[in-house]
Amino acid sequence: MTGDTLAAESGATATLPRRRTLLGGHRLRVGLLALLAAAAYAVIGLVKFATFRASVFDLVIVDQAVRNYARFRPPYVPVLGAFHDRGLDYLQVADHFSPAYALLAPFYWVHDGPESLVVAQALLFAAAIPFVWLFTRRVLGTGAAYLVAVAYALSWPVAQAVAFDVHEVMFVPVLTAVMIERYHADRPLPAFAAMFGLLLVKEDMGLMVIGFGLFLFAVGDRFRAVCCAAVGVGGVLLTRGALIPMLGGDAEDFWAYGHLGPDAPSAILALLRDPVAAVLLPFGAEDKVDTLLLMVWPTLLLCLLSPLTLAALPHVLERMLADRPLWWQADFQYSAFTVVILLCAGVDGLARLLRRLGRSGDRSIGLAWSLAACAVAVTLVPKFALDQLYHPSFYRGDEVKVAAAREAVARVPSGVTVEAVNSAGPALTSRATVLLWTGQSRGAPWVVADTARWEFPFGSAEEQAARVAALVEEGYAKVFERDGYVVLHRP
Repeated sequence: MTGDTLAAESGATATLPRRRTLLGGHRLRVGLLALLAAAAYAVIGLVKFATFRASVFDLVIVDQAVRNYARFRPPYVPVLGAFHDRGLDYLQVADHFSPAYALLAPFYWVHDGPESLVVAQALLFAAAIPFVWLFTRRVLGTGAAYLVAVAYALSWPVAQAVAFDVHEVMFVPVLTAVMIERYHADRPLPAFAAMFGLLLVKEDMGLMVIGFGLFLFAVGDRFRAVCCAAVGVGGVLLTRGALIPMLGGDAEDFWAYGHLGPDAPSAILALLRDPVAAVLLPFGAEDKVDTLLLMVWPTLLLCLLSPLTLAALPHVLERMLADRPLWWQADFQYSAFTVVILLCAGVDGLARLLRRLGRSGDRSIGLAWSLAACAVAVTLVPKFALDQLYHPSFYRGDEVKVAAAREAVARVPSGVTVEAVNSAGPALTSRATVLLWTGQSRGAPWVVADTARWEFPFGSAEEQAARVAALVEEGYAKVFERDGYVVLHRP
């Protein structure tokens, strides 16, 4: 063996510890970024919970389901069963097919309360960051990877999701990030395991699996594409057509396409009969256009150059073709389902553009685009929920309301059934069976009402005051009243 060979081997051996040290440094920095993001998300949710800005719909719903999972019982959600007149033994999976909530049960073994859900959701949203970083690093380089990871951490869809209670969408960013990054790394087993995991998150996630199949077909992976499409179609038909009705739910609860027809086949035929109207329908309202632009703008529109965007297309169409304005808007959690897909599509779209221009090895352009994408995310922060973090008033809330609400819920004994106004229910759910206070009495011995501020599902505060007066006439006695909060009890 020559001296040159020995020197080369020695140099190669010496680079291994340096490479491991370098990767270890990246793990530490990416982990710290994810931890900071999780902390910010958790602070938003915990402050809202502590200041009575969380809600029965949906924090109490998920809390009741996960508490039952933690106690090795079926996921009964009395609050939903009472609301839909389907009994207090109504199952969460009969409403939305989300057995993935069972994975949160260990958090309740540590702390039995909705705060655990807030923290779990924060951790899950942040868990997508390492995979977004890995994907971007492989495509555009290390510097770009950090900037895109920050762009995701600050993204408005995640901000809106963490600011509105907790939802099944918490599982989707990390699962889609694993699915995309591992497939790109030629590790199909974890990629498709994550894809199958999506089917346990919500009954419509089969649409996202179909979308991933469209992406695979577009990139030439035809056999897997057909398999994904079949799995996605089967998942939607099985959950909506068989499992939800079998478990006591009604698949019609979430049929939001009555303007197209009474069922899926008739809606599809309606779209096919008038393809021009079908193409224009997703853009038929200002809210739709605003949301669509907000979804693609963080990538500077480059996600539109990537076939990966096809993975998001079915879910986006599900929202924009519906007749429910809440689904179109950017104010709620719905855009968080596709945020990782579109961000990774932006990374891929830039890489494809550079290849067409013959500049695929130019890392500086990738870095510049990533810096711009990060800047866009920063400029959108003041318009969405993360903006609250640097305003002292956010942490105080409405101090008069908070003080009155705390005193009101303290008057309700533990272990009882209580009909609670939407904002007060989360404070009671860890020690009482909470039902939503509505215009229809559920016969609960305790009621916590609010007559000063409008609360879902009433039409006005005046309507709420009238309902309190009616309950008093029915035999309830007022045991507490302050700043609009009223506690009623009937033995």
